[in-house]
Amino acid sequence: MIFNIPLITALISIAAAQMLKIPIYLLTKRKLNIKIVVSTGGMPSSHSAAVCSLAASVGLIDGFHSSMFAIAVLFSVITMYDAMGIRRHAGTHATILNRIIRLFPAHSNELQEEGTLKEMLGHRPIEVCAGALLGVVIGLLINEL
Repeated sequence: MIFNIPLITALISIAAAQMLKIPIYLLTKRKLNIKIVVSTGGMPSSHSAAVCSLAASVGLIDGFHSSMFAIAVLFSVITMYDAMGIRRHAGTHATILNRIIRLFPAHSNELQEEGTLKEMLGHRPIEVCAGALLGVVIGLLINEL
């Protein structure tokens, strides 16, 4: 095999998920935001798309009973759990802290030395599921070529 198909599949899934964020954001927020293509968070999760397409591709190539598939699935579950858990909560904390900073305008210069905290870090479960589905579909499609 000349190319590493699972790796290529995962990279294509990341690119597809990131590109899909633009029209989805436009439809849901009624605002064009090109910068979202290079940001974390949002719909669909590119992390979920990448790891699920990787797992699907590894399963199709090495077999669904292989050790490599087991590793890829476990890696996927941990990544998606982290996106919905720790990273999402960090984003929620950033939102709350940014609001607190705005409540105290007299101290805002001291509190905002670093600028506002990035709020869009993790994913809601629907964003993770959409990314996972996108990744599996891309994994299946690319391995059929």
